[in-house]
Amino acid sequence: MKKIKVLTIFGTRPEAIKMAPLVKELESREDIESKVCVTAQHRQMLDQVLELFDIKPDFDLNIMKTRQSLTGITNRVLEGLEEVFTAEKPDLILVHGDTTTTFAGALAAFYQQIKVGHVEAGLRTFDKYFPFPEEMNRKLTASLADLNFSPTIGSKNNLLREGIDESVVFVTGNTVIDAMGHTVQKDYVFENDELNKIDYENKKVIMVTAHRRENWGEGIENICDALSEIVDENKEVELVYLVHLNPIVKDVVDAKLGGKERVHLLSPLDTKEAHNLMNKCFMVMTDSGGLQEEAPHLGKPVLVLRDVTERPEAVEAGTVKLVGTDISAIKTEANKLINDPKEYAKMSKAINPYGDGKASKRIVDIIENYFGLAKHNIDEF
Repeated sequence: MKKIKVLTIFGTRPEAIKMAPLVKELESREDIESKVCVTAQHRQMLDQVLELFDIKPDFDLNIMKTRQSLTGITNRVLEGLEEVFTAEKPDLILVHGDTTTTFAGALAAFYQQIKVGHVEAGLRTFDKYFPFPEEMNRKLTASLADLNFSPTIGSKNNLLREGIDESVVFVTGNTVIDAMGHTVQKDYVFENDELNKIDYENKKVIMVTAHRRENWGEGIENICDALSEIVDENKEVELVYLVHLNPIVKDVVDAKLGGKERVHLLSPLDTKEAHNLMNKCFMVMTDSGGLQEEAPHLGKPVLVLRDVTERPEAVEAGTVKLVGTDISAIKTEANKLINDPKEYAKMSKAINPYGDGKASKRIVDIIENYFGLAKHNIDEF
């Protein structure tokens, strides 16, 4: 039987979480030779996911540097992948979402006329600087992709409006929902004992992440000030802030919230710990993209600390609300959820529009159809 070689490329923790179940599905198919290349755009946080899902990369570019620039990341990915592609000659590469690894990977494949599959294709804010550089990474990757795997019908329609041929766009659901089927456990005990000591039954525990580039400076400062006031004004609230390792973020958070009562400042957790914290918490406040998909799957309201989102489906479904970085707006919306059970129920019981746990299987079925290896009937999400 003729096999095709599929090389999956990712470099950050969010990509790894969402690509891990897809890698496992690729490995299960007899007609596919699955290879994995990590760029290590992130290092420590990426390695945690690789260990959790027992993925051993065939190639590791190990590009991460202290205070790395977007130009430096792009150059190192292009140069590293040129060598990998020359040696391996894959039939298809898969990239995910919106990172610099994603765009540079697609560009490197284009330079060698290798087919590109884009997982989580079609998300848009329609503002090239928000989120930065992710919005343009997505758009540029779409222009290079041969197969587009969109998580929702809305993301598919974005691609069609940009002139992408409908025959190469498929609605699959989001692979992060597949991943959560492996990570969330009902009676989970945390490795981080500080998390085990929190009273999730009687406290309203808010899980926080905020680190995006467009929020650096005043945005992060405002978020921290709002969080401080929320804790002061609501004695039942306990805050768990997973602080990004970047000193541009960490220094501000430590200065504003360090040592404060009922505030836990923790380093980013591994995927299993983070998903189970999300499952136990009261609500989520974040500027992350992925958490906007993950938390609604667990029935947790999400306040998005950004002015725009490339995931409007969750806003429309009522599971997510945009609050930006204005102190007053953050406090107002957080206090509604903390103090109004009807507001909380409205958001926590909304339907998650992002997946059914079968995205990875759909994607690999589509790949096999594309290369003439099988004739699957594709039941799109």
